[in-house]
Formats: sequence, structure tokens, C-alpha cells
Amino acid sequence: MRLRNIPGADEAIASSEYTIKEPETLKGNWKSIFPKAQPLHIEIGMGKGRFIMEMASLHPEINYIGIERYSSVLLRALQKMEQNPLPNLKFMCIDAADIEEIFAPDEVDRIYLNFSDPWPKDRHAKRRLTSRQFFARYDKVLKKDGRLEFKTDNQDLFTFSLEEIPQAGWHLDACTRDLHHDAILNEGNVMTEYEEKFSSMGNPICKLIASR
Repeated sequence: MRLRNIPGADEAIASSEYTIKEPETLKGNWKSIFPKAQPLHIEIGMGKGRFIMEMASLHPEINYIGIERYSSVLLRALQKMEQNPLPNLKFMCIDAADIEEIFAPDEVDRIYLNFSDPWPKDRHAKRRLTSRQFFARYDKVLKKDGRLEFKTDNQDLFTFSLEEIPQAGWHLDACTRDLHHDAILNEGNVMTEYEEKFSSMGNPICKLIASR
């Protein structure tokens, strides 16, 4: 899907108090940008921000960082933040492949991946956020007892993800191919924009939780 370029998006992000402009300078010291020193959760590929903004609202005892590569998408989240500022949430417009340059070892407590780009062609498998290459990156920044949570409606991507977990040296803690009918994993579930859209179309939502 080609994203529409929105004039002024880059400038709005650069001037916003809710975005981090030089994240590499905060490596190892992310707690300093929040009012309180608290556990740090990140969402990679946050889209328009519905999920992470609701999580930050529900859990003021946790600090959140939303990562989105595309400025035209991140702009929508910024507009929401301007209407409802959250002190425990910041945004970054970066490529997820660079997270090792931005977070120090053991600095992140939890990683969320929601409805990531499936990159359906086999030659692009390493670009998938649940590829073994990305799990290796997560391993560098996630605390030893940290975990990763992934949701998607794409069955092929979910199968691929399940296969990559042991190959990456991680282990599967829980999974379901029908989240909204799983009483345990669906408890306290916060939906994303895509989750609401796809589930309303009758698509079952898949979820897995992985750790090392």
C-alpha cells in the first residue's frame, strides 16, 4: 500500500514536543525524558497511535515510546496527542532496524508489534518485524525477563512468526489464532485501528507472546 505524503508532516514532527528528535543521544538514559523513572514499553510500527495512547492512559505507571517509520502516519498520532497529552508517552520517527543504536542493553521491558507489514515476498522475509534478524535486534535491547507481544490478522505472517521464534533462540509463551474468543489472552486486550477494522470484517485476530 502506497502511503500518501502529507505536506508539512516532517516539519510538524520536528517541532512537536511529543517527538524525540535525536534518539541516539538518549541511549541508556531514556528514563530522563519522562517525569518518573518507570518501566519502558515500546511499540514498533505504532501507526496512528490508538493502541499505545490507550495503553499509556490505562497504565500511568509505565513509560511508553511509539515508533513509526512514516511521517504522514505519525502526524495523525501527534494530532491526537495535542488533544489529549499523556506525560508517559513519546514518539519517534525512525526505522525499526536502528533500535540497537537507540536503546541500550536491558533498557526495554516490553515490545509490542501490531499488524506489522507482512512483506509477502519470500525475498523480503528478513524485513518482517518477526524475522529472526529482528528478534536478534530485540534481544540486544530487551531486559532478560522482558517479552514481546505480536498481533496480526495475517495467517501466513503468523505462521512464519511461530517458526522464527525457535530459530531465533526464543521460546513461545502463549499463542492463539482467535484472540477475541480466547478468554485468557483477550483479557484486558486493547485494540488497534486495524484490529477493529479486520475483526469487524470477520477476520480472526492472531496473537503470540514470546520471551528468551
